Amino acid sequence: MALVSLQEISKQYDYSPILTQVSLHLNPNERIAIVGKNGSGKSTLLKIVAGELEVDEGERLASLGIEIKMLPQKPFFPEGMRVREAIEEELKELKEAKKEWDRISEALAKDFENKELLARHSELSSLLEHHGAWDLDGKLERVLVEFELKEFEHRFVNLLSGGEQKRVALAGLLLQKPDLLLLDEPTNHLDVQMVEFLEELLTKENFTLLFISHDRYFIDHIATRTIEIEEGRLRSFEGGYGDYLRQKEELLLAMAKGHEVLLKILKSEEEWLRRGVKARLKRNEGRKQRVLAMREEAKKNPGVIRKMKLELEREKKHFNRQEGVNRRKMLFEVENLRLELGGKTLVEGFGTRILQKDKIAIVGKNGSGKSTLLKALLGELKPNGGVIKRGDLRIGYFDQHRVMLDDSKNLIETFCPFGGDRVDVKGKSIHVYGYLKNFLFPKEFLDKKIGVLSGGEKNRVALALLFTKEYDCLILDEPTNDLDIPTINILEDYLLSFEGALLFVSHDRYFVDKIAQKMLVFKGDGVIEESHLSYSEYLEIERELKEYAQLEESSQRVESSKESSSKVTKKATKLSYKEQRLLELLPSEIEALEGKIKEMEERLYHPNQYGITDLAEVAMEYERLKRESEEKLELYVELEEKREELEG
Repeated sequence: MALVSLQEISKQYDYSPILTQVSLHLNPNERIAIVGKNGSGKSTLLKIVAGELEVDEGERLASLGIEIKMLPQKPFFPEGMRVREAIEEELKELKEAKKEWDRISEALAKDFENKELLARHSELSSLLEHHGAWDLDGKLERVLVEFELKEFEHRFVNLLSGGEQKRVALAGLLLQKPDLLLLDEPTNHLDVQMVEFLEELLTKENFTLLFISHDRYFIDHIATRTIEIEEGRLRSFEGGYGDYLRQKEELLLAMAKGHEVLLKILKSEEEWLRRGVKARLKRNEGRKQRVLAMREEAKKNPGVIRKMKLELEREKKHFNRQEGVNRRKMLFEVENLRLELGGKTLVEGFGTRILQKDKIAIVGKNGSGKSTLLKALLGELKPNGGVIKRGDLRIGYFDQHRVMLDDSKNLIETFCPFGGDRVDVKGKSIHVYGYLKNFLFPKEFLDKKIGVLSGGEKNRVALALLFTKEYDCLILDEPTNDLDIPTINILEDYLLSFEGALLFVSHDRYFVDKIAQKMLVFKGDGVIEESHLSYSEYLEIERELKEYAQLEESSQRVESSKESSSKVTKKATKLSYKEQRLLELLPSEIEALEGKIKEMEERLYHPNQYGITDLAEVAMEYERLKRESEEKLELYVELEEKREELEG
């Protein structure tokens, strides 16, 4: 049964339709990605599913008692609340449930026949199992470490950055594990290692999830279904992002084939219409109207097909990495660079050359110094040591704060500051609307002030403005943040065709794989490693190396344990008092357990004596007693063997 169903819902703002007769069914254990342009209705759909937004038409149905939680774009925390307290506050109910379960477990050890306690124990067991809440403290510690919040755990949340606050809110939601989790751009402000941890948690813990993301690898790794919002309609595709692209291509081919058939029919019908045989008679008016409708459809279809084809071609392009190195001039030469910030060494002994047409990704954990390196290359930050030699070059810079935009100006004033309505792009004079249409801006946006635009729209304006200038080098800091996937595809097209050098910081693995020829990887402690692998390959190798290191460490611990055990054995000539006492007590304890197990078996042979809940409790207790008996028997055998070895 669906957790939430939307049936033929419609929603509009100021007479502008956002969603039109949309239906969606969210089933348990589904992880559904929502894709589409900014402004297409993705966040609106999320809020309707959450029950935060009323629909104009249609119906929203939700299962009784369902718990739906949504990650806000700007989390709110009470004043004076610390990081750990904020997360634990979200877990209060689950922790109380675990304490009650512990108390009842102790009581049942003395009064196992109490049916009221058994029923409550079963209810709490189901609750804790559903939310994965058996070891909340252990999970909390891991989330604090993986989201790099451990060092902030006793700081006031409201003093943290926006990105850090969002990680705190996300941590609380993940540990609660609601029936349905709604996430809007969850990977923003997360570095690659954090994103990989998030992917692991969402899949292993079997979350039911509806999410918006521009991170195409994230979608591909976790989505079981992808839904696309386009022109107010929903289209559903099974699987992740790669499956979505393949199925969309099949849809395109089917549309193209259908269009061919339509044209053939239209040709014969047009001939009939031109002949005018009784075309004006009443009985033929219906046929005439069908021909006119088909004509309109034929006009519309090629545009739809071309549009879809363009998006797919953008997505499927692969950059030819062969470059004529000898003909490229050097733009930067970095020698023995050292950068410090707040007493922390971010870069130590780094050297590299950046040539014309180089496309370099700068990757690494948050706070490792990536943006600091960009500022040093821009000349905004003086190195603490070493040299940065820079040629006579024009640099275009884009950062997340969009400093080049003036909120008081509209789009026409921004792109044509000296009047007129045309911009120069790559030596061509283009009407500003024609240019901005490439960045998915409709004509009515030309008079809008920058200040009223959303974060994603401002990013699109800043990038479009950047590409109207002539530069030898582009330096971009997190350019894909707040962008939708169609806009990222457009950005990728511009960057792949850019003739100058490109340096960019990004956590978007798909974007890095597609654009970068090489990477500068911030490893920590001032170390920067240069790599010509794709980001995916690099991360895969890093994971394998980490696994090998863990295996080696585990092996060393085993060897160390064997050595110390050997030393102890040589010195020891008899069992310790505790071991001797266990050897004496275990036989009677095992015998008592076996008696209880036999008694439980008798009870299980007569299931008609119990209700479903009671029978489940008996079965659980039977399994527990068997495990306990086996553990005690194993311990007894080990102690007996050790005694014989010492005495022998």
